[in-house]
Amino acid sequence: MILNGPGISYTEPDIGAEFVPPLPEHPREAIVKLCEHCTNRLLHRDELLGYEYWSFAEAATDEQAEVLCKMKMRRPYTLPEMVKLTGMPEADIEKMLDDMSYTGLLEYNWENPERAKQWVLPMLVPGSAEFLNMRVSQLEEHPVYAKFFEQASKGPLSKATPMVPPGGAGIGMHVIPVEKAIDAASTSVPIEHIEHWLDKYEGKYAASTCSCRASRRVMGEGCADDPADWCIAVGDMADYVVETDRGHYVTREEVYDILRQAEDNGFVHQITNIDGENKIFAICNCNVNVCYALRTSQLFNTPNLSRSAYVAKVEKDKCVACGRCVEVCPAGAAKLGQKLCSKKAGGQVPEYPRQELPDATKWDHTKWSPNYRNDNRIETHESGTAPCKTACPAHVAVQGYLKLAAQGRYDEALALIKRENPLPAICGRVCPQENQCEGKCIRGKKSEPVAIGQLERFLGDRPELASTPKMAPKNGKKVAVVGSGPSGITCAGELARNGFDVTVFEAFFTGGGVLVYGIPEFRLPKTVVKREIDGLKELGVKFEYNSVMGNLADSAELLGEKGFDAIYVATGAGLPKLLNIPGENLPNVFFANEYLTRVNLMKANKFPEYDTPTKHGKHVVVFGGGNVAMDSVRTALRLGAEEVTLCYRRTEAEMPARRAEVLHAKAEGVKIHELVSPLEFIAGEDGAVRAVKVQDMELGEPDASGRRWGAAERPSP
Repeated sequence: MILNGPGISYTEPDIGAEFVPPLPEHPREAIVKLCEHCTNRLLHRDELLGYEYWSFAEAATDEQAEVLCKMKMRRPYTLPEMVKLTGMPEADIEKMLDDMSYTGLLEYNWENPERAKQWVLPMLVPGSAEFLNMRVSQLEEHPVYAKFFEQASKGPLSKATPMVPPGGAGIGMHVIPVEKAIDAASTSVPIEHIEHWLDKYEGKYAASTCSCRASRRVMGEGCADDPADWCIAVGDMADYVVETDRGHYVTREEVYDILRQAEDNGFVHQITNIDGENKIFAICNCNVNVCYALRTSQLFNTPNLSRSAYVAKVEKDKCVACGRCVEVCPAGAAKLGQKLCSKKAGGQVPEYPRQELPDATKWDHTKWSPNYRNDNRIETHESGTAPCKTACPAHVAVQGYLKLAAQGRYDEALALIKRENPLPAICGRVCPQENQCEGKCIRGKKSEPVAIGQLERFLGDRPELASTPKMAPKNGKKVAVVGSGPSGITCAGELARNGFDVTVFEAFFTGGGVLVYGIPEFRLPKTVVKREIDGLKELGVKFEYNSVMGNLADSAELLGEKGFDAIYVATGAGLPKLLNIPGENLPNVFFANEYLTRVNLMKANKFPEYDTPTKHGKHVVVFGGGNVAMDSVRTALRLGAEEVTLCYRRTEAEMPARRAEVLHAKAEGVKIHELVSPLEFIAGEDGAVRAVKVQDMELGEPDASGRRWGAAERPSP
């Protein structure tokens, strides 16, 4: 349980608690007074909390704390005023003010008729808690700042948000669209337009670190976004973030590049409006999952904290139910599965059940939603019709690309798939659709499900339809990807499209990992994998083959002399699981990954043309019931085996392999022996495996998933 003051409590993971030491026996008096001055009065409590004490203790000297306590919050002070206020010499107080500005305890601007520099003791949020987190090097040195920001954005705002009127006047964030998103038929005030703010602060823009992303990352939470350059400071704030090493100046076109990238990522454009009409200091591009402002709006169910004057509507002729609007909505206002475009609904958005709001009823911790991120990200309404999307591990908008394909808009359908899944031709062949998208297809309840996998494969096999991927400008960062399997090449592609210089290190002589050495040609042609690898090369991804990391270089060398900024380890799960039974190391006993690698990648089927021998047995037994087992039995048949038997400790009904693979194996002549498990491999006169002793099994009770496990019954010869 986390306590934020009297009457403020809710259950939420206490992230960052490890960065907060216990309060000292004798806290520094000046720091205690600073806490009282800056935080306690906002919370209306007398309690001194560890995260606020240690943040101020690490950020300020006693002398600095005493000066800060003399300043009124959000009241600007010129240098002569500060000299009068503190009685310090001009040079000394100016240096102290600039030092505190660099740390983030103060901000400064020139907003007065004389354009004289003036310093401001800011609010916690937005304000000092953010500034303390905006220089990454400083945050890494003082991770308690991350906890301070996380709590500061929660505690005080929890008191204030119920009082926020529609429009967020006087506090919070204002959601604004870019021009292309504005409905021409709508009426709006200029404050809603990003263009308005860019005109107002023409020539004074800076890209700075996002404090929310930086804070969450330090605490091991959040997202994979680089914190840099998502926040756009304008006017005097642009000068402040540049001069205090929190950002760098950007052009208007670079601002638009950031905004466009944010929209592609589904981020929310927000401005702060705490300083009154027609004045802002930043444009934020907020990731819904990490933004503290959006967190507070959802946690306390106060949508007015982050709101827009625009109202969403569905254009039934254009909507394909891709779910994009659901994913990016910061308040979980939209859900799939309401048949928005059906004839019965008339294309109108159905009315949602009305929710209580803090400004309309008594609101306490019993009504807060600490699970807000999960609750608001649920995409399918209770009347849902989009379970295929929910069941897809990559969360591909299945119903969206099916509708586009049905309309003959194949290029758009492929683009929609590739938004979440860059390998449709591969996944269309090897994904277990019957357990995922097709298994949840509504049509499957009455007849056969839609052939989603086949349609994905159809689109993936037409690369000529693919549009040129959007490429972010180069950011000067280098990333090493170790392994070129599906995880490695997916990561490499995403990084390359986002401006990173990527090098993939692969231990084998070709790329693709398990896609080429583990999956046989008859199930996944190597040409399909090569096409994906070639596509990555066109994006600028470099591949270094025959490169065994650890031998060629270790992580210190990659991050040191080789100049990489990060390493992504994608080595897969290639090690076999030992049975720990007698005889498992006998000649001609193979683990499946070794067997398939010898055949698929090292061409053991063409010995002696290729010097990688493997035993072409006449009688082959394979233990297992997954897709790898099916690949092994079908490969053995193709290598000339006269009899192939698949032994499985459960029944065929419990096999995790794709049903199509089981049917193909049986059709090709594979015999299935159910409810047996190996006990011992027995050698013949030549020392190689000759026989295997098995144990009969019986099915136990179903587990939580409904799958029955095999239980030992008695040994059998």
